[in-house]
Amino acid sequence: MKDYIQISIHPVNQEQSEILVAQLSEMGFEGFEEQEKGLNAFIEKDQLEEGTLTQIISLHQLEYTRQLIPAQNWNQIWEKNFQPISVDDFCGIRAAFHPHMNGVQYDIIITPKMSFGTGHHVTTYLMIQAMRRVELQGKRVLDFGTGTGLLAILAEKMGAAHVLAIDHDEWSIQNARENLVCNDCLAVTIKKKDSLEDIGVFDLILANINKSVIINSLKNLSQHLKQDGVVLLSGLLSEDLQEIQQELVSCPLSISLCVEQKNWICLRLQHG
Repeated sequence: MKDYIQISIHPVNQEQSEILVAQLSEMGFEGFEEQEKGLNAFIEKDQLEEGTLTQIISLHQLEYTRQLIPAQNWNQIWEKNFQPISVDDFCGIRAAFHPHMNGVQYDIIITPKMSFGTGHHVTTYLMIQAMRRVELQGKRVLDFGTGTGLLAILAEKMGAAHVLAIDHDEWSIQNARENLVCNDCLAVTIKKKDSLEDIGVFDLILANINKSVIINSLKNLSQHLKQDGVVLLSGLLSEDLQEIQQELVSCPLSISLCVEQKNWICLRLQHG
């Protein structure tokens, strides 16, 4: 367990908040708490680069305060702010201390810790909506940057025969494993990995991560995708679309669908 730094930025409008989440994710911030007129962001104490943070905040002509969050207090803080969420009538996400969610096809329990992927952020919401359009019965799925394991859990519930969920962060790995147990998952394998080496090929690849990782991984992802497979990407702002398109010029993948919500986009890629 490690100490974290909470950065509080106030006041922040919706557009600024969305851009800051993307920029701070690139810096290694792992958790975000969007408030009515502000944004809290969380990063491991040893990972904070104060100079880079100050530069980003100054570009937006904003100011911030910082607070040390001791490791033993983190779960209590996160739990206090965790509320159930539903993605249409398709998927409900809740903590174990919330009642069962009626009126949704899949009811998923996520332990509210700092790992990214509780469904509350627009990118996770868009990924879940996109997964609804993919037939997963008996399929092989890769969840690249699994965070809480939410998308991997959903993939199994949708009928996937095998799901490989990978992440480079030990905290996320531990959290994802806890969530697999909470949801009685048997078809998901969790591995700590920071590369795509030796993982096989898949019918569906999920990657809800940041732009730089996506751009650096596009060609590699295509090599691990079956010829008729699908890649779903998010963690991208609408302004990132042109850069992604440029990268795809030299990649055997093309965009078959782009969905935008609150300045965030989710892309569906396929061969050809």
